[in-house]
Amino acid sequence: MITSDITEFISHKLSENANPQDAVHMQAYMKTEMPFYGVKSPIINAIVSDAKKLFPIKTQNEYNDIITKIWSLSHREEKHISIKLATKWKQFITLDALPLYEKMIREGQWWDFIDPISQNLVGKLLENHRTEMNSILDKWIEDDNFWIRRSAILSHNRHKQNTDQEKLLDYCLQCAHEKEFFIRKAIGWALREYSKTEPEVVSNFIEEHSELLSNLSKREGMKHINRV
Repeated sequence: MITSDITEFISHKLSENANPQDAVHMQAYMKTEMPFYGVKSPIINAIVSDAKKLFPIKTQNEYNDIITKIWSLSHREEKHISIKLATKWKQFITLDALPLYEKMIREGQWWDFIDPISQNLVGKLLENHRTEMNSILDKWIEDDNFWIRRSAILSHNRHKQNTDQEKLLDYCLQCAHEKEFFIRKAIGWALREYSKTEPEVVSNFIEEHSELLSNLSKREGMKHINRV
């Protein structure tokens, strides 16, 4: 069966390339108790590429099932691979996969998982299904889980001229009062990304709402503008 085959392949390749010393350093850097194999990005990317070639999938159900199973494996690199494969199989980044992405965000609860899911998966859905996703993200931005709120903000990154400016700035304002570091950072990051397309809009927004926005959000938001 393809699901068990691909999970066995991934875990075997990671075990084969494991480096216990690097695993200790990675675990400390990420401030997590989740185990690492100690496998670095170039090898992980090669495993992802090989897995995609060796295990072609044909249906949305296969995609959802495989990504769920890989995500449920115990090591951090396996979860990273699940996100990378979810992104590689572009034709299956559909609204039917959104409950899976939300599950990964709620369970992942750390930036190395949430940020690529938000930008490359949820963000792609937002770009392709603007009406449906706006309705969903309007609920996410009010969710009790701050990683879900962070995802709602970061899902606008990389849209450049296709950014829904009104929605992005509204989300930033809705969360501007929050003390949570990862929300303040997300606001600044989203503003910085959009400033590459509309620097004047972002500069004016930060100036107009200077008293509401945290210093971190303002500093991050102005980074690209200040370099120009």
